[in-house]
This record gives sequence, C-alpha cells and structure tokens, in this order.
Amino acid sequence: MFDRIHKYRILGVNFRHWCDVTASPWRPPVDIMSRCGYTNLAKEVFDVTRRGNMASSFAPPRLADFLLTEKLGSGTYATVYKAYRKTDNREAVAVKVVSKKSLNKASMENLLTEIEILKTVRHPHIVQLKDFQWDSENIYLILEWCSGGDLSRFIRSRRILPERVARLFLQQIACALKFLHEKNISHLDLKPQNILLSGNVLKLADFGFAQYMSPWDEQSSLRGSPLYMAPEIVCRRQYDARVDLWSVGVILYEALFGRAPFASRSYAELEEKIRSDKPIELPAGARVSRDCRDLLLRLLERDPDSRISFDEFFLHPFVDLEHMASAESLDKAKELVLQAVQKDQQGEKTAALSLYCSALEHFVPAIHYETDRQRKEALRQKVNQYVSRAEELKALVASDNKISFEKSQSARDILREMSRDQPRLLAALDLAATAVAKEACGIEDYETLDMYQQSLGELLLALAAEPQGRRRELLHNEIKSLMSRAEYLKKQIKIRETQTDVSLDKDPVAESVRTSCCLQ
Repeated sequence: MFDRIHKYRILGVNFRHWCDVTASPWRPPVDIMSRCGYTNLAKEVFDVTRRGNMASSFAPPRLADFLLTEKLGSGTYATVYKAYRKTDNREAVAVKVVSKKSLNKASMENLLTEIEILKTVRHPHIVQLKDFQWDSENIYLILEWCSGGDLSRFIRSRRILPERVARLFLQQIACALKFLHEKNISHLDLKPQNILLSGNVLKLADFGFAQYMSPWDEQSSLRGSPLYMAPEIVCRRQYDARVDLWSVGVILYEALFGRAPFASRSYAELEEKIRSDKPIELPAGARVSRDCRDLLLRLLERDPDSRISFDEFFLHPFVDLEHMASAESLDKAKELVLQAVQKDQQGEKTAALSLYCSALEHFVPAIHYETDRQRKEALRQKVNQYVSRAEELKALVASDNKISFEKSQSARDILREMSRDQPRLLAALDLAATAVAKEACGIEDYETLDMYQQSLGELLLALAAEPQGRRRELLHNEIKSLMSRAEYLKKQIKIRETQTDVSLDKDPVAESVRTSCCLQ
C-alpha cells in the first residue's frame, strides 16, 4: 500500500483543506436520538430518507471508455449507474460515482480502504472491482455488473423465502465471510441492500465501511445501518469483528420472516429495541428446522461474548459449508458413490446406505451448480437411480432394525424397572419410547429426530454418572440401539429431501430469481 497522503493527491483531493474546515453540526428533524446522545445514529437513520435526493437532477457524468446509462441508486456520497464499456462486446458494468466535494477526511479514508480491499480480494461471492479512475469532479469505481438487483428487493418481491432457499443464500454469504475473516477484513455494513444477485449467485458489495480488523481489534466509531447494526455499536460504543455475525443473523431472520427483528414504526421505537436487554425471539408460530432456529438465536445474541463465534458459525450444521454447491461437489459425490456401490456389492447394507446418503448430500449441490441443461438433466437422472437404490436399502435396514429392536424389548423393560429411582433417566427413556412410537406410526420428521436427540443427550449424561453394573450395561446397549435408530431416521429425512430437490424441474434459487424479476 502506498502512502495515504499520496493517494489523496493523485485523486485530486486537497488534504490541507480538510484540516481547516469544520463541518457544521447536522440536526435531524426528530431529535429523540440526539437528545439521548446518539446524533450519529439519528443521522444514519435519516440518511436513508435523504438517499435519492442527491445528484438526481444531474445527467450521468462522462467517463472515458464507458457509456453511463440508467441510475441504479444513490447514497450520501455516491451515485451508482449502469454502464457499458465502449468496446465491441459492450460489457455491462456498474459505476459508482463519488463526488469529491461531498467527501470529508473520514469518508475519503473509507473510500480508500474500500478501493484497497476490493483491488486485493478475488472471490466468487464478492463483487469485483475492475478498475477505478478519477477526474477533477469525481472518483469512479468500475464494478462487476450484477443483473439480479439486490437481496432486499428480492426478499420484498417474495415476501418470505423458503428455508432451503435462505440456506443456499446463507451458505454463499458465509463462504465470502470466511474468506474475508481469514484476511482480517470486516465488512461492518452487511444488509440485504449491500448483497447483489447475479443469476443464482450472491455477491457482497459496498465495502465503504469495511476495515482491516484482527480478532483482538476494537472500534468505537458508528458504522453500519441501524436495522442491521449490532447492539454493542450503539450501547457500548465499543465493538469488534463479531458485529458482522449479528448482521448475518438479521439478514437470515428477514429472509425467513419478511422483516428485521428490530423493524419499527418510529425511530424512538427502534432505539428502544436496540437498547433493550430482552432476548431476540422468533415470530410466534415460526416453522423452521431445529438447526435453523439454533443458528438464528445464537447469531442474534445481544452480548457479543455469548454470540456464536466465527469458527462455530462456519462449522454450524445449518450453514454446512461442506455441502455447499461448488466445482468440487460432483467429484466428492462420485468418490462416495463408488464406495457405496462397493459396500452394496459386499452385502453391507447399513454401510452402503450411509455412503449413498453421504453421496447424495454432494450430488444435490452438484446439480444446482451445473449450468448446462443437458448435463444437469443427465446428472439428475443418475441421482434418481441412486435415490431408488437407497430406498431399497432403507427398507432392508428398517426390517433388520425392527427385528433387532423387538429382540431387545425384554432388556428394555428390565432397564425401565431398574430406573424407577432415577426420575431424569426414566423421563429420558419415556421420551425415547415416544420417538419410537411416532416413527412406527410413519411420523419420520425433524420433530421425531429431535426427540431422539434430546433423549440421547440425557441418557449419555446418565451413562457417564452410572457405576459399573447390570443397569449400566443395559443402558449402554439401549443408547447404542437408539443411536442406530436416530441415524437411520436422519438418513430417511435426507433421502426424502433429496427426492424433493432432485424432482424439481428448476433450481430453487434460479427459479426464485426469475420469478422475482417478473414481479419487478
């Protein structure tokens, strides 16, 4: 990186002029926040209402080698235009035009950091800075064109997103965040308006507030947008990179339920919600999976020390980066299915079923990743064959499990009788019995799986505290049996979800994008 003052000079900015000018205080029309000492927060809120007013009466500026056309949007310091490169292929780009006279020292620092970051990062889920230029009036950032608009408009057009679509989007955001986190870069203004769509691919954009921050670095300046801003930014005026995790939680919440958790009718109500100690709750009747609920509530912990960590976030089962659609998905699936076929030929039904299910977890994202229609359809037909074989094995394994379970019924009855002096152990056994009964009635869903997992959690604790003896032996065998049933049920659910995904005529994200474009 070269010297900042040199950068100011080559961009035609008078650094000394900044040192001599004192900006007059900005007074919001509603002073509830400023009376509480949050003038900057109030300004940030009211900046939203001012957007679109700046530069609206001006024609697009002229830029060598580019033809600027429609205005896409404007903010406090910049206006974004769609443009075409003046070449034979007329490449479409987005041009962010920053007026020099609108910049103060802090905003110029932010702009230079944005340019530094975007010039050095290359990632499929981060918008690419192709070039930047300047003249006597403006600074121009020439950016990758994303034809699908932003995530905010996409969510509004759909009202709410199905969980599996929200999950596919979340995986892409997490993938970009992991890349940035490894480079000690924090975005600090994550929100749906700053996430762009290009086909079915999400890209993080607008790095105007981004900073290089190591895990132990802290900031105190107000950054971000109030609806998506972590509470510690306002309440403590001291924060670190974990604020990005809070913002991801708000984005996921809005995608699933159609509104942000702090959605308010007034600025006073918004401030009250930000400053409250009340834990974030999901809307009444929210129907989301156990993993999704767990992730949401851990991301939206008000206390950053209680919030999920970056490492935990990247490894969370709902994020599931291991099974994210990528160029490697198909190779992983093929490797696993070869092992499955081998075990199948050897008559090892349970092992073969497990490997088929693992392969399918990579085949589905491979189908989503494939862009060629013929190859996609051929892959879908092949996957349907593996699903059919997995269904056959599932029936065989279920029959074996039933026989084994019935044989151990007498031992199970003895264990219950021996556990009457242990209420928690008895309750866990009852919960497991309820799960077994639900499964026997054909109720093979996440609620039943959750009952298995809860009972196993209690039974494992009881086993750890149980002394050597007959009851410990019976308990150990019961836990092994229940683990086997829970694992089988998990595979049942996975096969059913795979059948749903594979049978879809269209990729769920791509279809949603097309629908939203029609609605807009």
